[in-house]
Amino acid sequence: MTETIRSSDIELLERLAASKSRIGDEIAKVIVGQDRVIEGLVITLLCRGHCLLVGVPGLAKTLMISSLAKALDLSFSRIQFTPDLMPSDIVGTEVMEEHPETGRRSFRFVRGPVFANIILADEINRTPPKTQSALLEAMQEHSVTVQGNTMRLSEPFFVMATQNPIEHEGTYPLPEAQLDRFMFNLWIDYPNRDEEITIVRTTTGAFDVVLEQVLSAHDIIALQNLVRKIPAADEVVTYAVDLARKTRPEEPDAPGYIKEWVKWGAGPRASQFLILGAKARAALDGRYVPSREDVRTVAMPVLRHRLVTTFAADAEGVSAPDIVRKLTGEDG
Repeated sequence: MTETIRSSDIELLERLAASKSRIGDEIAKVIVGQDRVIEGLVITLLCRGHCLLVGVPGLAKTLMISSLAKALDLSFSRIQFTPDLMPSDIVGTEVMEEHPETGRRSFRFVRGPVFANIILADEINRTPPKTQSALLEAMQEHSVTVQGNTMRLSEPFFVMATQNPIEHEGTYPLPEAQLDRFMFNLWIDYPNRDEEITIVRTTTGAFDVVLEQVLSAHDIIALQNLVRKIPAADEVVTYAVDLARKTRPEEPDAPGYIKEWVKWGAGPRASQFLILGAKARAALDGRYVPSREDVRTVAMPVLRHRLVTTFAADAEGVSAPDIVRKLTGEDG
């Protein structure tokens, strides 16, 4: 079925392109640098996806996502994952109440922190799989079920989960099947020297920053629908599918280094996210169609957490990002 862009969609696309710099400007009031990460978050949100953010503590991940929520006028909730966290601590629970006049008792559902537009799941690998799965179910279905009652979550619904790459004791790493539910895996690195000087100067003074709203929840939902309408040329779709298929060592066309270094490659969900991410990136630039370059640009955050490397790769010091760079021709 051929997708079409109407005149009203073109106006919305132009508004999104104009809003891109405004969103960046608002977040830049409190976050120094990290433009690539912020763009990745916005792309994921526009695709109705979810994001896994990996970085050491102290890099303002919470401030970044809460600032994005303010700029987009979306409700925000932070969940600190701990070993004793239970599923009911996330989705909510029923409590018994007694009516002050009649004395009759009844159950009332108290909503958990998952009932928000943007969720920060801080250190998701610090809680047991049972609790992890409660959040992952909400991510997939955009609803929660308690005592047989299904409740829809507010749209748009976006989860950003964080993981600490340097601590592994007492953690519960997400299995590959659960990692696959995250559209992007973004790596947040240390700021450079000039950025760190600016961070220290601005965060140790008496600065009171007020963020202005750039878009609304209604706007975001309309833009999410617009991204799906943007057409992708057959050769761009083919390129994305071939790129994902080349990560699978059992494929006849897979390069030799894939057969040597990769145990399991990316599944069809990766192909879908490559195209959706390319569409959203094109939309942010005000373009009506995505290109192969858009696919290459989103390949790293889409593929890096979907490749399981072999012992040979580990022994040679070859990581999943190294393999993605080689696949996309960015290794030199």
